[in-house]
Amino acid sequence: MTPSPQTNNVIIRPSPRLPFVIFLLSASLWPLPLSPWPTLVVGVFSLFLLVQTYILKLEFSEDDLVVWRGQQELRRFPFSEWMAWRLFAPWLPGLFYFRETKSIHFLPILFNPTELQEQLELRVGHLHQAKP
Repeated sequence: MTPSPQTNNVIIRPSPRLPFVIFLLSASLWPLPLSPWPTLVVGVFSLFLLVQTYILKLEFSEDDLVVWRGQQELRRFPFSEWMAWRLFAPWLPGLFYFRETKSIHFLPILFNPTELQEQLELRVGHLHQAKP
């Protein structure tokens, strides 16, 4: 976890686990018919995710979740509009789901899942959606 210059803002560290898992999956597709195409397609996707892992940043501020690409702010999600959140397979890591009043979001977990969960519980823990 990296504190940002503002007092209570936290930037979640990147985690390349998901791109590496997908890359291993792509290698396991080699014996399939139509080889090497399934391996190449899934391998390129894992490379794309690996690049995104180090380009994108998640910052938790007092009132918002902010997504950054380098120094450019891409999107701000105010916690006041959140209705629920959940991490699917954070041990893999898997997907981060959250619902706002106007939309639903599914994001691959390209960040440290432990830090992500800690910040979610700290800032919007009351909205956590338990497993069904």
